[in-house]
Amino acid sequence: MNWHSISPEEALKVASTGIEGLNDTEAKARLEEYGYNELIAKKKTPAIIFFMRQFKDVMILVLVAAAIISAVIGELTDTIVIIVIIFINAIIGFIQEYRAEQAMRALKKMAAQTAIVVRHNATHEIKAEELVPGDIVLIEAGNTVPADMRLLEVHALKINEASLTGESNAVDKTSGTLNSTDAAVADKTNMAFKGTQVTNGNAKAVVTSTGMHTELGRVAGMLDDADSQTPLQKRLADVSKKLTFIILGLCIVFFITGYLRGENFNQILLTSISLAVAAIPEALPAVITVSLALGARKLVKKNVLIRKLQAVETLGSVTFVCTDKTGTLTKNEMVVKEIWVNNNEIKETLLQAMRLNQDVKQDDKKLNGDPTEIAMVEYAGFAVHSKLKRIAEIPFDADRKAMTTVHEKDGSLWVITKGAIESLSNMLKDSTEKNELTREAERMSAAGMRVIAFAGKYIQQLPGKICPESLESGLQCIGIAGLIDPPRDEAKRAIAQCKKAGIIPVMITGDHPLTAAAIAREIGIIDNKKQKVISGRELSSMDDITLENTIEMIRVYARVSPDQKLRIVNALQHRGHFVAMTGDGVNDAPSLKKANIGIAMGITGTDVTKEAADMILMDDNFSSIVGAVKEGRRIYDNLRKFVKYIFTGNSAEIITLFAAPLVGLPIPLLPVHILWVNLVTDGLPALALSTEPAEKNIMLRPPRHPGESIFAKGLGIHVIWVGLFISALTLATQYYSIQKKIEHWQTVVFCILCFAQLWHVIAIKSEMSSVFSKVFLSNKLLLSAAGVTVLLQLAVVYIPALNNYFHTQPLSAFELFLVFAISSIVLPVVETEKFIKRQLLKKRDDQLLFPE
Repeated sequence: MNWHSISPEEALKVASTGIEGLNDTEAKARLEEYGYNELIAKKKTPAIIFFMRQFKDVMILVLVAAAIISAVIGELTDTIVIIVIIFINAIIGFIQEYRAEQAMRALKKMAAQTAIVVRHNATHEIKAEELVPGDIVLIEAGNTVPADMRLLEVHALKINEASLTGESNAVDKTSGTLNSTDAAVADKTNMAFKGTQVTNGNAKAVVTSTGMHTELGRVAGMLDDADSQTPLQKRLADVSKKLTFIILGLCIVFFITGYLRGENFNQILLTSISLAVAAIPEALPAVITVSLALGARKLVKKNVLIRKLQAVETLGSVTFVCTDKTGTLTKNEMVVKEIWVNNNEIKETLLQAMRLNQDVKQDDKKLNGDPTEIAMVEYAGFAVHSKLKRIAEIPFDADRKAMTTVHEKDGSLWVITKGAIESLSNMLKDSTEKNELTREAERMSAAGMRVIAFAGKYIQQLPGKICPESLESGLQCIGIAGLIDPPRDEAKRAIAQCKKAGIIPVMITGDHPLTAAAIAREIGIIDNKKQKVISGRELSSMDDITLENTIEMIRVYARVSPDQKLRIVNALQHRGHFVAMTGDGVNDAPSLKKANIGIAMGITGTDVTKEAADMILMDDNFSSIVGAVKEGRRIYDNLRKFVKYIFTGNSAEIITLFAAPLVGLPIPLLPVHILWVNLVTDGLPALALSTEPAEKNIMLRPPRHPGESIFAKGLGIHVIWVGLFISALTLATQYYSIQKKIEHWQTVVFCILCFAQLWHVIAIKSEMSSVFSKVFLSNKLLLSAAGVTVLLQLAVVYIPALNNYFHTQPLSAFELFLVFAISSIVLPVVETEKFIKRQLLKKRDDQLLFPE
């Protein structure tokens, strides 16, 4: 129903009510018919189902099977460890899936708690949730609108709809009928919407929609439907499935081969299971979570709160940042930027008019009222301290877009009128003034200012009837006030840094296109003529194909609705981009949830937005995003190092166990050795990699391609060849030890495989820089972790009580030296690989700078 396009009388008729309100019987019947006026989430899946969903992953299912088999053959310790890891991952996933429900609870908190209603010609205060369509409601300044409603009687009513539409200015409301049947929410000036704030005046209205049928409820519905997944989740799911099947296949082959060779059945079964447990990176999700958590804790110190840990990683893939203007790039406070008068003699007159023609109230030295009027009073207050008595007024009306006050001054009556240029220009008596006023107003508007004009005249007495016709004509121009919501001081610098990092910032706002474009140019979002500014109306006229073909050149979207924001995010994602969305209002919540990463404002942001977001800027500082991007890239780099380290070690273990029988050697490791190496090398050193400092020039490289494999850029090749190299060192040492008839050759092999991986983790501290530079001491935690791991390994070799359990024997000094010497060869070999990479990169850069 287009309530805004029918008259108040027709609205009452359609709502089957009257100005005296519903009676109790009618209200009760409608409550039963329409339900309570509250935001209700869609029917949710039971918690137990949420929890069980976490076990659908193939890798987790294999680990469950491995735990069961381990228990059957008596290895209860391994069983408990695997089960603990499985349940930790399940709990993390379970918590993440409750995000939508939390957002719904925040929406419900936002709704008004009580409402003043007229029923059976009497005024009552009732719970807002008991409102029904057809109720007559009274609202006034300070109220939160309790439901969607058609305004019937309006007295200087202004409503701040920024949280719903993104419009930074309070909207002047009217009770008149609008001709447009497809008006946007921001243009329905005769409607009041649930959850918005009344800043000035009062009104009587009839309820048109309640609960989930309101505009706020529609936003809640979109929020409930939105869904997204981070690139790391996608890549890990793919890698985990493939790797698990490969390893399982290899373990089955290993078991069958050993059984056919006459190996002990229980021994070969336990070895196969141990190999599966060691080779399948079952701790990978948990370690990634810990790495991201450490990064998140670091970001808190930079005023960035992470709600979803994977968001830290996602920042490194972001190619577009879609940000609201009001309160995000700007300060969310109107200020007078410029005034214009005919000559300096009238300047004081303009300042006095700004001070007098307003309805601002002062409580405890704080100004309350319309933000635009407050800005003008604050500007004028420094120059004018007098207050002339107001003896008459014509309140602001959205149709005539003007407000008039009459004051006693020097024995005469001073009529002051302020309003929109198009209205005041028609009230002037001098056409020259009219032309000059219009020209200056257009100049200010083009600069992104909101223009308020002032005019006046002197009369000797009040007319018989106080009305626009009697007072608002034959006026003389006083001047113009140009107001802006100024950009944040740090916004321009942050935008420039985003661009250097290959991230394109885009403004999405409910404000006027001229205002938005001016701000965008000022802070650098728009820096050339090819970049476009489009309105919500223009966006509506575009089909999806047209939008997708032009979207990469659009830098500003003005006057857009919540569903259009979702469309923008979808279009960018269809073009292969990873999208970050910042915002603070309810209207941003669905887009934040749909975007690859949602970023909410901590101070001005609503609870709804915060609950839907992946991360929150606690200081509302857009520049904090730059720091978060850098941290996200650092963490992803370190996760790649972790994967490189773990998978190289695992491949070395698998190749060693498989290759030994093929070259005529006995199985080199016992099950307990495999599990121990897996425990000590995958433990402290792997976690310490997450604290590695950022690589040089990390913010000067472009974002990762969204579909890029975690094994890209040579990581997969490194895993294979270094795994082969470590395996070759291990098998060569095994062959040498057996030839030299060293009885405890298995202990030597055990130590070689462990220490070789430790040398490897030191070598890959940096992707490109040599560890023999300053990089070596850049992460003392990693060096400490490697040292502790060496001590743990030596403990199982030299402590007699542990010798029995681990089937080891103490090594002689020469044998220990041999182990360290052979295993350390890994370091210079990997350093040689990095040296070659640096030379190739330098050659490529030289070719780009100095092409032949």
